[in-house]
Amino acid sequence: MLKFYFNGAPNPNKVALFLEEAGVPCELVPIDTRKGDQFKPEFLKVNPNGKVPAIDDDGVFVFDSNAILLYLAEKTGKFLPPNTPQNRAQLLSWLLFVASGLGPYSGQAVHFKNVAPKDLEYAANRYMYEAHRHYKILDDHLAKSRYMVGDTYTIADMALWGWARLASFVLGEEGAAKYKNVKRLVDEISARPAAARAIALKDKFVFKTEMDDEAKNIMFGHLKTKAA
Repeated sequence: MLKFYFNGAPNPNKVALFLEEAGVPCELVPIDTRKGDQFKPEFLKVNPNGKVPAIDDDGVFVFDSNAILLYLAEKTGKFLPPNTPQNRAQLLSWLLFVASGLGPYSGQAVHFKNVAPKDLEYAANRYMYEAHRHYKILDDHLAKSRYMVGDTYTIADMALWGWARLASFVLGEEGAAKYKNVKRLVDEISARPAAARAIALKDKFVFKTEMDDEAKNIMFGHLKTKAA
């Protein structure tokens, strides 16, 4: 049976959504990143990058949320657009746009807004600007398209949903409200029963919720380097 290494963060939620939508049975393996589970040798064999999510599909290891989405979609034949060169190009383009842009810039925007020292105004402004820029691109695209790839609900939408459902946390309520087309798609996906089940997976386990100094030193390795 497929093993799903996860927690309740945006990237694991993308994969959780696919697993629930597609009805793929799996063994849940919680990884508490605030306690350092991601650096245990047994997990690093699955993902040498020490991040969630990752899967072990009967000995086939896949890591990075969007790579997992593509792997599972191609294996099951589910949540892919009609098979044309144009659709394939759009799927890959938007999937990687989320992977290389929306996710990283949103994550860094949150980090510099909530975790980093408050005197780093340049970095905070840069990442917030880039997060908004990526949301604007997505919003303009979705003004012309029901889903990320035409009229078909695909893994590209699941990838977007993982981060965009937290847009108000990243951008603030006023900032997120600018992107009505993104909200329309996120609300539609969030209303699906599979989405509720995906979000609830984390509630089957107890994860550390405090972002105390111990958690920061574990999750942000540069702090340990600086201390040394």
